[in-house]
Amino acid sequence: DVMGGFRRPIHVTFFLLPLLFQSLPASAMATATKRIVVWFKGTGDLRLHDNPLLARAAELAQQHGPNVEVVPAFVFDPFFMGESRLGSPKIGPQRARFLVESVADLRRQLREGAQSDLLVGHGKPEHILGPLIASSPGDAVLLTSDEVASEERAAMRRVRAALKDCGKPCAVEALWMSTMYHPDDLPYPNIGRLHNLFTPFREKVEKEATPRNQAPTPNRGDLPLPASKASLQSPAASFDALPSLSDLGIPEPVDDPRAVMRFQGGETAALARLKHYLWDTDCLAKYFETRNGMIGPDYSSKFSPWLAHGCLSPTLVAEECAKYEHERVKNKSTYWLVFELLWRDFFRFFALKHDTAIFLPGGIAGEHPEWTKGHEAEEKVRRWKAGQTGLPLVDANMRELAATGFMSNRGRQNVASYLALDLNIDWRIGADHFESLLLDYDVASNWGNWIFAAGLTGKRVSQFNIVKQSKDYDPNGEYARLWCPELAKVPNQYIHTPWEMPPDVQERSGVRIGEDYPAPLAIPPGYAFGGGGRAGGRGGGGRGSSGGRSLGAPAGKRPQGAYGNGRGGGGGGRRPRGGRVQHYHGD
Repeated sequence: DVMGGFRRPIHVTFFLLPLLFQSLPASAMATATKRIVVWFKGTGDLRLHDNPLLARAAELAQQHGPNVEVVPAFVFDPFFMGESRLGSPKIGPQRARFLVESVADLRRQLREGAQSDLLVGHGKPEHILGPLIASSPGDAVLLTSDEVASEERAAMRRVRAALKDCGKPCAVEALWMSTMYHPDDLPYPNIGRLHNLFTPFREKVEKEATPRNQAPTPNRGDLPLPASKASLQSPAASFDALPSLSDLGIPEPVDDPRAVMRFQGGETAALARLKHYLWDTDCLAKYFETRNGMIGPDYSSKFSPWLAHGCLSPTLVAEECAKYEHERVKNKSTYWLVFELLWRDFFRFFALKHDTAIFLPGGIAGEHPEWTKGHEAEEKVRRWKAGQTGLPLVDANMRELAATGFMSNRGRQNVASYLALDLNIDWRIGADHFESLLLDYDVASNWGNWIFAAGLTGKRVSQFNIVKQSKDYDPNGEYARLWCPELAKVPNQYIHTPWEMPPDVQERSGVRIGEDYPAPLAIPPGYAFGGGGRAGGRGGGGRGSSGGRSLGAPAGKRPQGAYGNGRGGGGGGRRPRGGRVQHYHGD
């Protein structure tokens, strides 16, 4: 619920870097001798409350007195608006709109709450931040959030390289954000000793570590702007304008009335949602019982999009939960929401520990899986993405994701297990698709969750029984019918196994399997086609052979290629695994 994630080129004309340098005068403020640039990136920092970047900027401003100026800046980086190494858009319309709304709200919050402003640029960060540092009246400081993944770190390296060439001394401080626990406070001698499984991590952290307090929110006047903001503007950066989705090369999203809710980007909406879920409705008190729902706004907190973009601090959420326990009720539900926040922490530290291994085909286990490849894989992936697998729970969730950018936690676990373990498709294709579409995408949670779903941690492999899960969490088929309207008249007896309908029932239901709704791509564990009886084992052929190569990715890079070379063999069987397989039915 709060983890977020389960990671086209644009055509814009920018001024050349030397011309941008010329556009900014040597001194934007006659008395200033130091400039502090706060670089917001949208990876956990788009807020005023509990923001270490702003707290540090205010601290430096106080230390240096009246001769300092603070320039908050956000840059829409074309790289992260472009295509992934697998050819997917790195950001879809729903998340792009949410991001633009979040940046607009951050600008409003800075103006109203801190008497500051936000310079918004559109272009390569090194081409926009470099001139800001070069035009500093004296030495400079760049404050930004620390990152854990390869592409985000590469963006930081490009900026650092540009700053070395700008002609002004500039200190760069990358501050840790977006988790409840700071890595320096973890009960491990170093990050390499971090447990690879959540439960021992949780038990050790809950027993031996303490979250830090929130960073202070800046007051009005704590972040003094340059005397002349206009002198900092350029065709690529403005204190007034924001790029539209069209400017970013992204189409406008279409809102679907079946969506769980309309997610509005920004800190204002995030704090309103926090207040609604805890204090206005007392939904927190029954979170544990409702969290596996799939329809409506309040079965879960829905905090994840705001957490992923940094519009909402996990520390604030945890503190509000503690306050709720003191003032209202303390129970398993109030604990469980913080438990989910700790999952988010775990995946970020997990990514920090394993670095580029979280993008490799064998995951952190270093295995060499034999994925289905070629045309067979392409067809399976196409149908999985389109919600045409023949498994209503999978199809409903994939259609919801495509239409709204959101999917429940229960749905994410099932569709991921189905792709990687039932269809034998390279899990990174699924992670890449989620990166493209998820409203609440964050790199660590998304790619980490997918490694676990694919069973590539070297430990237990949990393969979900999709039919059993469907009957447990959508017992009357309400969710399946919502997103698969062609199944509207299917009797409850068959709603999760429509392939078992006899011909006369198909006729009465107005849906013919294989024509109006597809036959299943793969047999769920323990189920056989036709007759509805239990099968003694997996159906289908043995392990498939492939003439293609695996999707190897160079160190430090996201996966490249898609389905290998050549045609995949006929099997849909499982590849060798280091851990044991367990068919998973519950939480």
